[in-house]
Amino acid sequence: MAERHAQSSAHGYKKLLFLLFSITTLVFVFSWFFLLGSTGSPHLIEQTVLPNSKIHWTAENHGDIPSSENDEQVGHYFQDSTGPPEHEFSKCDPSNAVLKVFMYDLPPEFHFGLLDWKQEGNSVWPDIKGKIPDYPGGLNLQHSIEYWLTLDLLSSTIPDRPGPCTAVRVTNSREADIVFVPFFSSLSYNRHSKLKPLENTSMNKLLQSKLLMFLKAQEEWKRSGGRDHVILAHHPNSMLDARIKLWPCMFILSDFGRYPPNVANVEKDVIAPYKHVVRSFVNDTAGYDDRPILLYFKGAIYRKSGGIIRQELFYLLKDEKEVEFSFGTIQKNGIQQATNGMHSSKFCLNIAGDTPSSNRLFDAIASHCVPVIISDEIELPYEDVIDYSEFCVFVRASDAIKKGFLMNLIKGISKEEWTQMWVKLKQVEGYFEYQYPSQKDDAVQMIWQAISRKVPAVRLKLHRSLRFSPFKIR
Repeated sequence: MAERHAQSSAHGYKKLLFLLFSITTLVFVFSWFFLLGSTGSPHLIEQTVLPNSKIHWTAENHGDIPSSENDEQVGHYFQDSTGPPEHEFSKCDPSNAVLKVFMYDLPPEFHFGLLDWKQEGNSVWPDIKGKIPDYPGGLNLQHSIEYWLTLDLLSSTIPDRPGPCTAVRVTNSREADIVFVPFFSSLSYNRHSKLKPLENTSMNKLLQSKLLMFLKAQEEWKRSGGRDHVILAHHPNSMLDARIKLWPCMFILSDFGRYPPNVANVEKDVIAPYKHVVRSFVNDTAGYDDRPILLYFKGAIYRKSGGIIRQELFYLLKDEKEVEFSFGTIQKNGIQQATNGMHSSKFCLNIAGDTPSSNRLFDAIASHCVPVIISDEIELPYEDVIDYSEFCVFVRASDAIKKGFLMNLIKGISKEEWTQMWVKLKQVEGYFEYQYPSQKDDAVQMIWQAISRKVPAVRLKLHRSLRFSPFKIR
């Protein structure tokens, strides 16, 4: 009996020891985690506690966390060791901008006055905290980048502006990386290039002449010769009269189709996307089998110069099954028809017209219709950081007009290959979206980033030009 009592006591003692050991172990583990959190090892905690989490910011790389596992480097090109946590990008922080911009306070006749905005008081700019002047719709919108970039700069110094800011406006031009010229040149061409009764010169030409006079009188122009100036000329016919005299500047263009290479080229200038005019395909679940049209084109068929290929392709493809190739304009519900057609198509043709580029490419991207690009001289936005071959099909013009070549190529692309491009289109479409306020890595931010990548070359040219200027013989 005494022996059984002793065994029972020993067993109870062992249970007590085990309980005390367990409590001590738990206290040690929790203390260890607390110590890590207080001594700056978030990366280790992330690996231990949050192995699959993307809602954190690691002290090791200070970078942005991709929004999906398939995100590429494009949206995060400017990651560096000074970036704030992801959630802080919800507001504009001028101290984190990668581009400092000095913007001329041009009179309203050069910018918002072209939108029929009337100046009130001394400010040449509308109060963007209130009603923002509307930009005209239709095909005017495709070249509206001047509007979006100017609004973004104007708002960059507003406290608590929603959205990030890649570029920030500064008031001292000597602190700036570039000098921005806010002339709405595409709108000027679209609205005022035709002579009115009793006019000898169009308003568009007069504005260009007045702009040249203004620029040459500015200290900033005299200091750099225009090398650090940014000129918006997205419409192929905008700035026709002034562009030759502005050749040292950085142009923001849709393509180089109507520019001699000594005036505009890919080394010094920036190609910007058109603003798409078809409706975006929101919540697109229309995969390969849900799009009955294999190949789609709707637009002007008979074009000049390089656009002759359109009519050659029309005669080759017009009788092909699963192909819709037809004439179309924005008139008579044309935009809605194009929207429906692209949303119902697997592949969308983007063929050179009067110039190498067209808005159709960006309509196709917004529709998640895999673009088939037939334009040998085309230049593409941000191609130094985007690989278009991941979501576009490129065909040489000489091959496209061979009988049967294009159809055999398109039909040879498998459902799986098409689906990969379709998924990629949905990932990259935001890079081509213009909006206000601008959002992270949208078209506005991507253009500013593209400009910032040109700044070192601009500085090199500027410094070289100043070699012999500091001292003069007296």
